[in-house]
Amino acid sequence: MKADDDDSDFLRKLGTKAKRKLKAQRQGQPRVLRGLGLLGIVGWSIAVPVLLGLVVGWWLDQCCPGRYAWTLNLLMAGLLLGCINVVFWVRKEYQTMHDEQDDKEQPHD
Repeated sequence: MKADDDDSDFLRKLGTKAKRKLKAQRQGQPRVLRGLGLLGIVGWSIAVPVLLGLVVGWWLDQCCPGRYAWTLNLLMAGLLLGCINVVFWVRKEYQTMHDEQDDKEQPHD
């Protein structure tokens, strides 16, 4: 009867792991991880347009120099575009968090 004891022990452990996994899925991501993810999105949302503006502006200054510094102007345009992008991301995440909070507070039928 050793095999029966091993089987029931295995099934008990499997059930415990399944319960833990389901509980973790219901709770979702911890707020710390969500905050770090948002911080990463914010950083890249600003960095990418700024760097693109810098590279394109430098290239334009090299190939067709003019009265205005393309590098500086496109760097500022990239910064503005990045900040606008961040505002949209933060609003979206804020709305998602509040929608999830409202869903948790409403009783399910």
